[in-house]
Amino acid sequence: MSPAFFPVVVVGAGPTGLTLANLLGLQGIPTLLVEKNATTVQEPRAVSIDDESLRTMQAVGLVSQVLQHVMTGYGSRYLDSARRCFLEVAPTQVIYGYPRRNAFRQPQLEGLLRTGLSRFEHVTTRFGWNLDRFAQNESEVALTHTDPQGASQQVRCAWLVGCDGASSSIRSALGLNLEGETFAERWLIVDLEDSPAPCRDTLVFCDVSRPCIALPGPDFTRRFEFKLREHETSESVLAEGMVAKLLAAHGAAPKSRIVRKTVYTFHARIAPAWKVGRVILAGDACHLSPPFAGQGMNSGIRDAHNLAWKLAAVISGKLGPNLLETYEQERKGHVREMIQLALRMGRIMGPPSRLAGALTRLTFRTLGMWPPARDYFGQMKYKPKPRFRAGFQLGTRGPCAALVGRLIPQPTVTTPEGDQVLLDHVLGDGFSLLALTEDVKHFATAARTWAGIEVKLVVLKRDADPTRFDGLTVVVGDSSALLGSVAPEVRELVLLVRPDRYVAAAFAVAHVAGAARDFEALRAATWGELRAVASIA
Repeated sequence: MSPAFFPVVVVGAGPTGLTLANLLGLQGIPTLLVEKNATTVQEPRAVSIDDESLRTMQAVGLVSQVLQHVMTGYGSRYLDSARRCFLEVAPTQVIYGYPRRNAFRQPQLEGLLRTGLSRFEHVTTRFGWNLDRFAQNESEVALTHTDPQGASQQVRCAWLVGCDGASSSIRSALGLNLEGETFAERWLIVDLEDSPAPCRDTLVFCDVSRPCIALPGPDFTRRFEFKLREHETSESVLAEGMVAKLLAAHGAAPKSRIVRKTVYTFHARIAPAWKVGRVILAGDACHLSPPFAGQGMNSGIRDAHNLAWKLAAVISGKLGPNLLETYEQERKGHVREMIQLALRMGRIMGPPSRLAGALTRLTFRTLGMWPPARDYFGQMKYKPKPRFRAGFQLGTRGPCAALVGRLIPQPTVTTPEGDQVLLDHVLGDGFSLLALTEDVKHFATAARTWAGIEVKLVVLKRDADPTRFDGLTVVVGDSSALLGSVAPEVRELVLLVRPDRYVAAAFAVAHVAGAARDFEALRAATWGELRAVASIA
């Protein structure tokens, strides 16, 4: 018998691989998920999940379950050596449907994602199996993997995705080395249970002699991270007495229970290529970030959401295989921006000298006296917003151009059934044409040129009653939330929204017919040379 065939094999059942497998399952793509460990992780690792990742959990269909294990909407307080606050980050804006900063525990998230896979008969999971080797040609990838008893089995797939972490065997087999920096700094991580915190915010101890961060978590969990001094060894700081001393000096509850303690060295590194032939890398397998911005896992989940719909479109034949070349093109720049953010935050936490620390604190205290600057830091406006400037998109000119390549905000809307839901619930799982207009009849007439194209038509109005009209779903909500400060002068326009909620094109209602032709040309280009095929005024 010939080896079994799967359109996609995902290796690695961490948050990235599990999210990718769930999204592929929702798209109806037969998928094999291979994980060398017998279970998902059972110890704390990542502890911060942001609004974008929660939005992806919404797309996965599991956000309500995930939120039961999340402490939402916390902030950060940066303290000097005298424990005085010189910078407070307390974001209150909800842009993508969820609070911007949230605490969670990775074992609970992975457990929910693994259980979620049971919804799909066409998704096969093999925990305790180890990938031995693979080889690819122009049409497929052949893999040999070993079951827990040591028996080998071969499978074939159209696409192999390596989500197998920082020490990725798939990346190594491709001959790719991570490029960037490995830092000499070592940090002690201590995870606690039964550890109530004095406040629900993260406390950042910006002390040049001992930088430390204390992160609260759900269900009275808490994490402490301490920077080691040059002369300290891992063995000395992991000693029970030393750990107890550090915890007590930084406000840990006296009866806290230690569930994990380890020393790590952080990295800021990216693979030179994320796709080689039919093999693709995602998550820590292709990028590693310092922990200070809490974006390592979240970046991997962004990878999964970008990649899942593209794999599904290529496998189903709706789009050509060159679509997958846009994955690295769209994601790599944002990953670099998030790594740089983490490095900047690390320099604030651990200044190189007392003078540098004093100047940093003085700068933030001075800026805090100016409301726009205080709002910039307090609302986390310094966090790079997800955007790509090249990839699967239509060229756009004029005031709408700044919207293309952006992740659209997600306001609450009222449906024709009278339900209050987040916008993505209405947009569905595929492409959508979202019109921000009060003239529903005009748009309905123009949108007939999109007949036969698998795109859902949605109109967002500011007022009046939601309804269904001539093939359109008309909802009511605050359309200004979708434009924000990007194009405040624009009052009516149409957004072509991708399945991952990024804007592929933005244009006036008058250009709806031309945009349909250009979109068809863009889809056709994925079978040849993918490029911006048109410029919409």
